Amino acid sequence: MTTPRTEHLVLPGVLTAEQAAATVAGILAVQREDGAIPWFRGHHLDPWDHVEAAMALDTAGEHTAAEKAYTWLATHQNEDGSWYAAYADGAHDDITDTGRETNFVAYIAVGVWHHYLSTGDDTFLDRMWPSVYAAVEYVLQLQQPGGQIGWRRDDDGTATADALLTGSSSIHQALRCALAIAEQREEAQPDWELAAGALRHAIRRHPERFLDKDRYSMDWYYPVLGGALTGAEAKSRMEEGWERFVVPGLGVRCVVPNPWVTGGESAELALALWAMGESDRALEILQSIQHLRDAESGLYWTGYVFEDDAVWPRELTTWTAGSLLLAVAALGGHEATCAVFGGEQLPTGLDPDCCA
Repeated sequence: MTTPRTEHLVLPGVLTAEQAAATVAGILAVQREDGAIPWFRGHHLDPWDHVEAAMALDTAGEHTAAEKAYTWLATHQNEDGSWYAAYADGAHDDITDTGRETNFVAYIAVGVWHHYLSTGDDTFLDRMWPSVYAAVEYVLQLQQPGGQIGWRRDDDGTATADALLTGSSSIHQALRCALAIAEQREEAQPDWELAAGALRHAIRRHPERFLDKDRYSMDWYYPVLGGALTGAEAKSRMEEGWERFVVPGLGVRCVVPNPWVTGGESAELALALWAMGESDRALEILQSIQHLRDAESGLYWTGYVFEDDAVWPRELTTWTAGSLLLAVAALGGHEATCAVFGGEQLPTGLDPDCCA
């Protein structure tokens, strides 16, 4: 095991260099020899959270381990370009949810672009391009006439036309990263550009095209985190939901009115705030969830029920730790993380307001 690079993962009241190294080591301890990163050993792997954890490893210079995670995806991709929603303990042949969720599938593009920006490895980008291409093509099969993306296809082939705002916002970021990869390879993808523009327009202008999930904090901040809302629109959205979702000193509710704050949502909100240029508020959010840190493993509990003073569920998840490391890396100026979540080197102007 290498010694993690932690200089940009040190943040007052959040992580010391030693704590950052312990968190990275905690993720590595869960990763299987074949590269799979389940939530924790004995639980399942889903492709989105697997990528989130791999991206966190890249922030600490653990590029070999991160590359193994992406190789796992390339090796076990379905013929139609998808992955299943859940694999028991990361075992590719032990599938516990045979559905194929579009935002899970698309997220490989974000991770691959982040790894490339972290390493400059053109060979890796060439090797992963077929997987990224197939994944994007699969996802866009479920794009609806209004621009939104249906959230799932069942194993019998039945596609769900219903779209989730959080999932579609994540896909918006993934499409932009996929387009950046295509541009780097000098392989224009005009259909992807049109799809991304239509999706962004739907997110910005047509909330009625998505299932009503506004009780969930992810639906509040994900249009900002995914880059669909920027500037004054992003600022307005954050202010609108702040008091509903943020519990001062404890973190961010997963869903209102439940008295439950979660580390993953809190870290992602911090990342969205950083992308808006509000680093001070982002830091406050990250500081507020340090009560979720497990000192022994370096990982973070998924959530806390504050009315009962209870950690729940009793699970230390790689993706919670991963999202925190990514937020800290952005605040610390890690170039690849800043580029991916700050929108640098990603295509712009993909929102034709003339869309219906």
